[in-house]
Amino acid sequence: MAKALLGYVGGSDPRLLAEMRRLQQRVQDLESELGRIQSENDALNAAAAQHGDTLLDTLDVSQAEPALT
Repeated sequence: MAKALLGYVGGSDPRLLAEMRRLQQRVQDLESELGRIQSENDALNAAAAQHGDTLLDTLDVSQAEPALT
């Protein structure tokens, strides 16, 4: 009965299956990219915390020029 129904409906469309495989591969690629970027961000945050300096600490406000208005 199931074969008859699948035959009647037309079965799986090869284009649809190919598109689904392509999208699954794209999702896997994006997930791996996300993991790589997250680990890179964590490493940068750890390095910044270890260094201890912030951008504001490096500015010399005693020699700051007034803003042009």
